[in-house]
Amino acid sequence: MKTNNIETGFNSQYPNITDPGLTLKDKIRNRSAAVGVIGLGYAGVATAVEMAKAGFYVTGIDIDGARVNAVNAGISDYVEVPSETLFQLVAKNQLKATQFLATVEELDAISICVPTPLQKTNEPSLSHVVAAIETIRNHLRPGQLIVLESTTYPGAMRQLILSILEKSGLQVGEDFFLAYTPQRVNTDNLSYKIFNIPRVIGGITPNCTELAVSFYQQFIDTIIPVSSAETAEMVKLLENTFINVNTAVVNELALLSHKLGINVWEVIDAARSKPFGFMPFYPGPGLGKELAPVDARYITSKTGVGGFHLRMIEVATDINSQMAAFIIELITEALNGNGKSLKFSKILALGVSHDHDSTGHCDATALEVIQSLRQKGAAISFADPYLRSIEIEGTAIKSVQLAAKIVESMDCIVLLNDHSAFDYAMIAAHNALVIDSRNGFKNFSSSNIIPI
Repeated sequence: MKTNNIETGFNSQYPNITDPGLTLKDKIRNRSAAVGVIGLGYAGVATAVEMAKAGFYVTGIDIDGARVNAVNAGISDYVEVPSETLFQLVAKNQLKATQFLATVEELDAISICVPTPLQKTNEPSLSHVVAAIETIRNHLRPGQLIVLESTTYPGAMRQLILSILEKSGLQVGEDFFLAYTPQRVNTDNLSYKIFNIPRVIGGITPNCTELAVSFYQQFIDTIIPVSSAETAEMVKLLENTFINVNTAVVNELALLSHKLGINVWEVIDAARSKPFGFMPFYPGPGLGKELAPVDARYITSKTGVGGFHLRMIEVATDINSQMAAFIIELITEALNGNGKSLKFSKILALGVSHDHDSTGHCDATALEVIQSLRQKGAAISFADPYLRSIEIEGTAIKSVQLAAKIVESMDCIVLLNDHSAFDYAMIAAHNALVIDSRNGFKNFSSSNIIPI
């Protein structure tokens, strides 16, 4: 059981809520509530595990049969969620998974952790969220709490999500309860887990906020309630826009440093010695955090504030989107320096999953780099311990097993995500040319290792 710290900003003197809510609050407090998570990617699995560890009986729901089977077998692909922990919870019947969507009717509290990716048009898509909400609407009953964790734009909870659920004929804040809490995950620092990262929560009504807080404080250490769902939605956008803009600054300086013959990684390491007024951000083939560009698109395309342009965010997104082309340019120049052309060269991409030491799906920028190399005639392959295969222009490509023989056979290796599982010493020793976009080879000095 967690020791909770509910920070200032939450007024516990809300009006008494209706009987369904009181019954649900009692169930939450004595752990008799049946709870569930829709979406079994990393955030969904990690959240379900924390709920189960807190004593709830948890049902994970996903349309992907492979994900469901993995959970039921107690197998985790995520470094942050040990398979041993997952297996023990499954063995004790604290956690199970299903593809049967109608199961939501049996649940008292439901957390939605589905992806919200960009479409091919670079417009944000809430299709997975809408599908989950429509499923819930079809099985909605009095006394249920629905909490969305997936990225939205400010106003989506009230304008879109609530409008769908109210078609059930039930009243929010009285019959059912709806709130938003943005996901916060940090795969770069494993000391930060789902349970000890403070969580912001905002409901459609005060009753909704109170019930959502009551639920999440059972398995999250620190809760920060805010005045509305819109505020919570904007919090997420601010956090990731902060990453977007600051990464754009360092990416642009990385481009300048390259032209001046300066190692930008050394610059950042020196600058971070300043004990105030500086926070290190790092360059990369794109943004480095999968959802930050999505959030920027949400702000610029979905808020509906006519005539208002978020110029800094738009410029930052544009700068970050140029980094894939810069990586291609570096590879081309390096190969030419070795007397080779990009066309027909054998290139191995290292680390293409969406974040450091984490899986789920291929990072959009890594995919862009690989597709561009393939279109230019390179013989491209990839290695990633967290992805079995990726799809390039309709063709499935399997991850190769890293070995000295494979490394030696490549004309060039490009590091796109610096997973800790990679044997950097072996790679540096057995390949003549490495393009390092993540400073993974920082401990190896060679003219054939080219950092961005």
